[in-house]
Amino acid sequence: MPRTDMAVEFAPGCKSRRISAAVKRTDVELDGALAKRLNKPPGRYVTIETDSVKRGERGEFDGVKRELCKALREVVTGDNCLVAGLGNPNMTADALGKKVGEKLLITRHLETPRPAPRLSCVCPNVLGVTGIESFDIIKGVADRIRPSCVVAVDSLAGASTPRIASAFQISDAGITPGSGVGNHRTRFDSDSLGCPVISVGVPLVVYASTIIEDALGRPTELTDELAALVVTPKDIDLYTEDCAEIIAGALNLCFFGEELE
Repeated sequence: MPRTDMAVEFAPGCKSRRISAAVKRTDVELDGALAKRLNKPPGRYVTIETDSVKRGERGEFDGVKRELCKALREVVTGDNCLVAGLGNPNMTADALGKKVGEKLLITRHLETPRPAPRLSCVCPNVLGVTGIESFDIIKGVADRIRPSCVVAVDSLAGASTPRIASAFQISDAGITPGSGVGNHRTRFDSDSLGCPVISVGVPLVVYASTIIEDALGRPTELTDELAALVVTPKDIDLYTEDCAEIIAGALNLCFFGEELE
């Protein structure tokens, strides 16, 4: 089993469909039995794939945002949403959550003449910086404001280098921060937070062992140090910024629609 957060890489028999020349969508449903066999949480996983970020084709971003928005509307519930920007903002490949939070239209604190979606956001940073588990911070906020759902945004680990910065995954199965790189933290899901938890992310790192085995075309024995090495592209700062723009744009569209313009 490859070390990956991506359902398209760990689930058998994935079927994809082409949305446009630039966008492909894959839907995966993990029932209890299959999830147990794969040792992954059961639920629905939607992956929107595009290489527009890597090609720098910003003119295609709006189309990607719209497809992500459609997928989000299939799983997001209610109009009082708390976005949790997970990860360490001081590490470029792990700063996706914070960068998304900076680009959201936050409205929970605003007085509006008519009912409108209430969007709030918290970016708790990581245990090594704050001394507090990110889960404890999110749980405390959720207990206080009682959102209809939590959208957790985090960088993911992939098992395929072509999917780096190219595969946006949305899931209603929640998320375990750091699971893709072996740093498991407390799981965010409906049982632990008391409301639906939607995870959104894109792979921005890959294990060196994956790259080596892809190049050799076969599994190989590696030293523990090399097997644990996680790598990221040299243009990761640009990729992270563009991926954050797409995810934030999709979330804004999901809650505020075309009126956002």
